[in-house]
Order: sequence, then structure tokens, then C-alpha cells
Amino acid sequence: MHILQKSLLASSLILTSATAAYAGGIALGATRVIYHTNEKNTVLPILNTSETTRFLIQSWVSDGSNNKVDNFIITPPLFALGPKKENRLRIIYNGPMLPQDRESVFYINSKAIPSVPKESLKGNTLQIATQSVIKLFMRPQGLESNPADAPKSLTCHVANGQVMVKNPSPYYVTLVQFRVGNQKLKNNMVAPKSTLTATIPGHASGSVYFQSINDFGANSAEQHCTG
Repeated sequence: MHILQKSLLASSLILTSATAAYAGGIALGATRVIYHTNEKNTVLPILNTSETTRFLIQSWVSDGSNNKVDNFIITPPLFALGPKKENRLRIIYNGPMLPQDRESVFYINSKAIPSVPKESLKGNTLQIATQSVIKLFMRPQGLESNPADAPKSLTCHVANGQVMVKNPSPYYVTLVQFRVGNQKLKNNMVAPKSTLTATIPGHASGSVYFQSINDFGANSAEQHCTG
């Protein structure tokens, strides 16, 4: 019984801290970043919305397997951000040339560790660090077509309990509110010049619909995807 009470207390503290961080913690200035590779760097604002808490911010870039990528420099990589203060992360790519006929994708990670008042250090304290992860699209100069038109170029085919989504464009297309008939599928992303194959739960059938996310993080209107 004593162990159960401790577990419930820990769960309660974690839930409370997570809610507080969401309501008044660290906010990134975008839900995705487009880095035009002909430019030396790009910038991401970061804001502390808390009225009272100071945070230690650590940021880095990772790949799709969550491995840190050393070809990126983020400045400042580690800094303190006071209540109601704002700073900017400057992201610089200094690695080998990326593919020039399509986008490449990486991920910006930003971990926020809240400060703990000195009086709280005397007792048992549960400190919760929150981590935000957003997509970083490396976009070469001179790609054919407009990124806003990429979702319209997708074609879809349903067969044998699977949906195949073909993307002939040089841009990544994020699929949200993705469904086959009335069966919802997990949000997904189709790589440039590639085909995504997703399993349909219950082998449902019907027309394919999705919304996409534009460069500014907004959802598009629902689109009917055909073959």
C-alpha cells in the first residue's frame, strides 16, 4: 500500500509539472523550420512564457533515428532564459553538400530544464525537463514547382489492406487527418520522389483523404487523393 501511494504521488507530480510547462513554459517560434541552403543560416525564436520560472535551454539537431548530427551548429547551444524573456537560436549547416534535387529533413531538439528555488532543495524535489522536437527542412535553391503545390501532386492507391501514397515532387509532404473511408490512419510524412506504404487498420476500404501542413505550420483544406 505504501509503494502504491508513492507511485500515485509521483504520477500526480509529473502530470502537474507537465501541465504547468505546457501552460507557462518554453515555446518555440515555429512548428517547423525551412532552411534555404543558399543562405548561411536560419533563426528560430524561443520564448519563456512563464512569469516566474527560469529555464536552462539546451538545443541540438538530430536525424530521423534520433542521432545527434554534428554537421549543424546551434548558437547558443546552452543558455539560461529568464521569465518572460526571448532569445533566438541560430542554426548553421557546415557539412557536405546535401542532395540538390530534393529536400532533406532533420530535427531540432530543444530541452528546457526549470530552475529550482533554494528552499525546495532541502526536501524531496521532482524536477521535470521538457523537450520540444520540430522538423528542419533543408531546401535547395532552384527546385522545380512550388512547395504549396506538392500535396496536389500526390497519388494514392488502396489494395490488400494497404494504401500507397506516391510523391513525385522534390518536397516532403506531411499527412494529417489521414483516412481511408472512415478509417483514420496515423499522421505520416511522404519523402520526396518516394512512395509511402501504410497499413489500413481492419483492412478498411474507400477513398483516401488527408490534410497537409504548409511552410507556416498551418493545415491545408482536406484533399481527396486518387490514383
